Amino acid sequence: MIKAILIFNNHGKPRLSKFYEHYSEDTEQQIIRETFHLVSKRDENVCNFLEGGMLIGGSENKLIYRHYATLYFVFCVDSSESELGILDLIQVFVETLDKCFENVCELDLIFHVDKVHNILAEMVMGGMVLETNMNEIITQVDAQNKMEKSEAGIAGAPARAVSAVKNMNLPEMPRNINIGDISIKVPNLPSFK
Repeated sequence: MIKAILIFNNHGKPRLSKFYEHYSEDTEQQIIRETFHLVSKRDENVCNFLEGGMLIGGSENKLIYRHYATLYFVFCVDSSESELGILDLIQVFVETLDKCFENVCELDLIFHVDKVHNILAEMVMGGMVLETNMNEIITQVDAQNKMEKSEAGIAGAPARAVSAVKNMNLPEMPRNINIGDISIKVPNLPSFK
């Protein structure tokens, strides 16, 4: 099972942290610091997995990571997970981010954190791997984006209605509105313009 997914830069600043077990906020921050210190001090030519830090479970858990440009992608997992499978999952995650953001960089993770979490949620939920097919993940993320855009259209409807009323060219404000047998007297309203 995946215990946590952490992304931090070369200076140890967290860019994404997703814990699948409950920890207090202080403990989570300590885990991030400890994980950064364990991973960042390793040479580039050594293997990409090591025993977990004391806060994340010690020798019972493993840290599996990849270092891309300025970012470390770290998965904290228990002993039931395959190291090579998780390395492949990290690769799929990075390639998916790269396709969604067109050459992903650290700023994309900062300014589009909700989209990054959506991508991650398509891949991993509750610490279990759901999907590893990049095309399927991108299809689901695109569907989510379309739905958000359509909902934004609904949410923006009142503002568009007010704008349309303001732009109406009425010679003067109507004083009485007659609809069949119903007559409505319109009070004096301030000008919309």
